[in-house]
Amino acid sequence: MQNLNDLLATIDGYIGGSPWFVFFLLFTGLFFTLYLGFPQIRYFGRAIRILRGKYDKQGDEGDTSHFQALATALSGTVGTGNIAGVAFAIHLGGPSALFWMLVTAFLGMTTKFVEVTLSHKYREKVSDGTMAGGAMYFMKKADFRLFGKKVNLSWMAAMFAVATIVSSFGTGNLPQINSIANAVSATFGIGHMVTGGVLAVCLGLVIVGGIRRIAKVSEKLVPAMAFIYFFGAISVLIHNYDNILPAIVSVFAHVFNGTAAAGGFLGASVAYAFNRGVNRGLFSNEAGQGSAPIAHASAKAHEPVSEGMVAILEPFIDTIIICSLTGITILASGVWKEKYENAFQFSEITVVEGSLQESTDLDRLYAHFNGGEQLSRYTGLVHIDNGTLPQGITILHARSVASDVRVLQDANDPKPFTGDLHIQQGDVSNNSGIQITGKSLVHSAPLTSIAFSKGLFGQSGAYIVTIALLLFAFSTAISWSYYGDRAVIFLLGAKWVLPYRLLYVLGFFLASFTDTQLIWTFSGIAIALMTIPNLIGILWLRKEVKTTINSYRDEFI
Repeated sequence: MQNLNDLLATIDGYIGGSPWFVFFLLFTGLFFTLYLGFPQIRYFGRAIRILRGKYDKQGDEGDTSHFQALATALSGTVGTGNIAGVAFAIHLGGPSALFWMLVTAFLGMTTKFVEVTLSHKYREKVSDGTMAGGAMYFMKKADFRLFGKKVNLSWMAAMFAVATIVSSFGTGNLPQINSIANAVSATFGIGHMVTGGVLAVCLGLVIVGGIRRIAKVSEKLVPAMAFIYFFGAISVLIHNYDNILPAIVSVFAHVFNGTAAAGGFLGASVAYAFNRGVNRGLFSNEAGQGSAPIAHASAKAHEPVSEGMVAILEPFIDTIIICSLTGITILASGVWKEKYENAFQFSEITVVEGSLQESTDLDRLYAHFNGGEQLSRYTGLVHIDNGTLPQGITILHARSVASDVRVLQDANDPKPFTGDLHIQQGDVSNNSGIQITGKSLVHSAPLTSIAFSKGLFGQSGAYIVTIALLLFAFSTAISWSYYGDRAVIFLLGAKWVLPYRLLYVLGFFLASFTDTQLIWTFSGIAIALMTIPNLIGILWLRKEVKTTINSYRDEFI
């Protein structure tokens, strides 16, 4: 498992986790923001009026209302990225990572406007009578030209459709149920397989009904889950009211000089905060990924620009409101820099030589975790006596120095282990039948759960996160199944939708008990594979986008 995760991490390092990818994403949003004259500001009020149905016309073609399309798209974006993703970004890059998430969202509002406008313009009715759209359709049908000659991009359309299917698992399926199962297990003690099995059945019952059933579920689920989550976060902020202003200041204070060490947090460079903040911002609001246009293509509208305007609201709601709320809650509670007792995942453990301490070896530890000189990884046999580690080695877990480390026989029989551990280049994953526990930093959904326990409701606040995460993530899985089946129809036809849905439900169940780090690494690759061709396509059609907007200016201004 560790070897597979290392391989995926290497691949991700060249695409989704690389500096060029995040710069490409931000450049696209910045370019269209300037090229179109800040549409995310100019058309924001208009978007709200369109959402309310003010400009609807009798006979508008489509399967859903503007609100249902927005709710479906939001249910696809408001998921683990808002709860686990924000916590993961802060864990990796410190408070400044939240700043870059917000920048990504602001620019992403324009990117969403552009990609949804193009998708809606080139949507088409498919054999099952429903509307289908997305980047694969404008790549196939739009008039792409290079040096005055028409270019056939059907191959890129097919590549995007394949990437959409892959990303339906990597974005909307695997990380969602994995986060749900982890949170339910930590909060209620329910086994991962039980959670995965029950929710897989529920997922199958919803998605078999197609977009109309998905839209009906989404328009009820999204407002309810947002209210529950907002209520819990406010309880934490009220309890920690004196930390709100310092938390907000910390988001902006270290944007250009990195975050210093604090408690168990060993510090983060500017580059790391920037990369992780933009990357997690994309995972949260999916601006530029090309997913939401598939949902918006179903909306009833007589022209594409109005639906593009509705899409402006997505990153605002998803990231600027909900992610900011999560981030300030985590920062104000102070839990992001504290160590907590937890069971270590093998993929996040590195055994290094020497007995290292934060107080005396901070510079070396900072360099190790931020792309500098790496610490020497231990190789050899380590004898464990009654669960206790010997001197001369250090366990690093979750970007922190682990303390109070205990080696147990296994989770079902948590007795102290006595025997030898086989360690190869710092990797302990070859030792089956044991569990390693101790105090370290935590991240993702567990970190947000701990933050919510620091509010007015005490430990019961963690239940709010678990319930909200279940609703958020489950709704995301529902929406992404629709994105995937539209891609299947584009590639193979409607007859292959049912096999895809069955495979989707099976993957949902299996991911409930799969290694978390492995899933998140795969997710980063899947996002990049889908985003890159979509960004190329919308940049190529930049003039058409402006022409389309100008053509309808008299109607919507």
